[in-house]
Amino acid sequence: MTNRPPADGRRARGDRSRTAVLDAVVSLASVEGLGALSMGQVAAEAGVSKSGLFSLWRDKEELQLAAIERARLQWAERVVQPALQAPAGVRQLWALHEARLAFYTGRVLPGGCFFVAVQHEFDDRPGPVRDRIVDLAREWDAFVHNIIRTALDAGQLRKDTDPGVLAFELDALGYAAITRSRLLERDAAFAQSRAAMLWRLRAYCTDPSILPAA
Repeated sequence: MTNRPPADGRRARGDRSRTAVLDAVVSLASVEGLGALSMGQVAAEAGVSKSGLFSLWRDKEELQLAAIERARLQWAERVVQPALQAPAGVRQLWALHEARLAFYTGRVLPGGCFFVAVQHEFDDRPGPVRDRIVDLAREWDAFVHNIIRTALDAGQLRKDTDPGVLAFELDALGYAAITRSRLLERDAAFAQSRAAMLWRLRAYCTDPSILPAA
């Protein structure tokens, strides 16, 4: 029988503290953005001391970058992975939009979407935070393009379908759902986003019967 070292309880507690703080930052940033958050505000929201924050991250920018990675993981778990359970091609595109709207309507974040908030905030503010946001925007765009190309190769989309245009439409309808739900009538915004995306996919699709009728 081999002797095993005891589990490092301090590391486990440290991981839980990091996760709790990052979840708090992602939640706050979905409403206020990353730049406006102070370390004191984050500490109060997460229930830790400011000195505790600085023991985990050297400065605000490092915390912002860590929060972006946490939001990326959250998006992957709640939007991307559920969509990938659908059959490849057009139905996966539809599942992706449905999963995105479910994330929004489920009120996972008080502001609706972390990335909508920070993209608007950092689109013209150069630096490492903007660079990482750009990287993830390109990653998302490439992911959607890949699903569209799969659908084209399978003959599920019309041959004249422009992957860039369709990817833009999908992203624009998701983005608009958040902004309109915050400014206008919430339920109508999500219903209209869903209806518009379904209408566009059915128009592109060579066999619309593989998609819901409404």
